[in-house]
Amino acid sequence: MRHPDRCLNRRHLLAASLIASLGLPARAATDYPNKQVKFIVPFPPGGPVDTTARAFTQKLAQLWPKGTYIDNRAGGGGIVGAENAAKQAPDGYGLFVGAIHHSVNPSLHPKLNYDIQKDFVPISFAAQFPVFLVVHPSVPAKNVQELVALAKKPDSRLSFASSGNGGGTHLAGELFNMHAGTKLLHIPYKGSAPAMNDVLGGQVPMMFADAPSCLQHIKTGRLRVLGVASPKRSGLLPEVPTIAEQGLPGYAAYSWAALFAPAGTPKEVVQKINADFNTAMRDPEVKQRLYVAGAEAQPGTPEQMAAFLQEELTKWAKVVKEAHITID
Repeated sequence: MRHPDRCLNRRHLLAASLIASLGLPARAATDYPNKQVKFIVPFPPGGPVDTTARAFTQKLAQLWPKGTYIDNRAGGGGIVGAENAAKQAPDGYGLFVGAIHHSVNPSLHPKLNYDIQKDFVPISFAAQFPVFLVVHPSVPAKNVQELVALAKKPDSRLSFASSGNGGGTHLAGELFNMHAGTKLLHIPYKGSAPAMNDVLGGQVPMMFADAPSCLQHIKTGRLRVLGVASPKRSGLLPEVPTIAEQGLPGYAAYSWAALFAPAGTPKEVVQKINADFNTAMRDPEVKQRLYVAGAEAQPGTPEQMAAFLQEELTKWAKVVKEAHITID
C-alpha cells in the first residue's frame, strides 16, 4: 500500500512540473534572444533578397545585444536554403528569409524535401520588389491597352524576355497572357542582366523587369514603361499606373521576401521576433536602404503572411499548370 504522503508529494511534483513547462515559452520569449541569431538566405550575396536581409538584420543587431548574422545557402532556386532552414531547431535562433520562389517551387518541383507551409511558421512579410512592364522605344505601344491590341494582331510576333524559365519575371508574363488573352512568346535568359541587355538592344521588344534592373533605363529614356505589375502604384515610380487599372483588373505580379521560423517555434517567440522585426522594417534608414535597392518595406503580422502565402501558392500553381511551365 502506498503511503498517502508520498502520493501527495508525487502529485505536487507533477503539478509543479506541468506549471513550469507551461511557463517555458513565456520565459523563452522574455529571454529571447540570449545568443546570436542566424538568418538563412537561400540566394547569393548581392541579390535583392540578400540586400533586404542585410538591411533589417543590421538594424536588429542594434536591438538584440548578442547580434545577428547571415548564412547564404544558395542553390536550386531557393531550394537548398529552404531545406537547410527546415532542419533548424525551433527555438528562434535559426530563421529563414523566404521569397516568391518558395510559393512557386511546389508547383515546379513536386518532390521537394520540405513543405513551405508545414515546415515553417510565418513571422512577417518583409519587402516587395515591384515589377515593371517595359518596352524598347521602337515598340509603338504607349500603354497597356495599345500593347494588348498590338499583340492580338494576326501577324504579331511580340515576345518578352525573362531572367529564366519559371522565375518571377517569366511568371509575370504568363499571368499577363492569361489576363489579356494574348500569346506573347517567352524568351528565357540566364539572369536579369543578359535579358535586359537584349531588350535595350532591341533584340527582344519587352520585359517584365524587376526594379533594380530597369529603373535607371526608364529614367534615361532607353526604355518606355507601360505599367507596374503590383496591385497598387509603386512609390518608386508613383506616376506609372498599374497594369490592373489599365484594363486588366485583378492582375498582380511582383517579387517579395518574407521572414519565417521553423515549425514548432513557440508562439511567444514568434510574436517577439515579429515585434522587433517590424520595428526594424519601419526604421527610416532601413526603408531608405531598401528604396535605393528597388524594394519597398512592408512589415506585417504572421496571420497576414500566412494568408498571403496561401494566395501566392494557389495563384502560381494555376499559372504553372495553364502555361505548361516545366523546369528541365
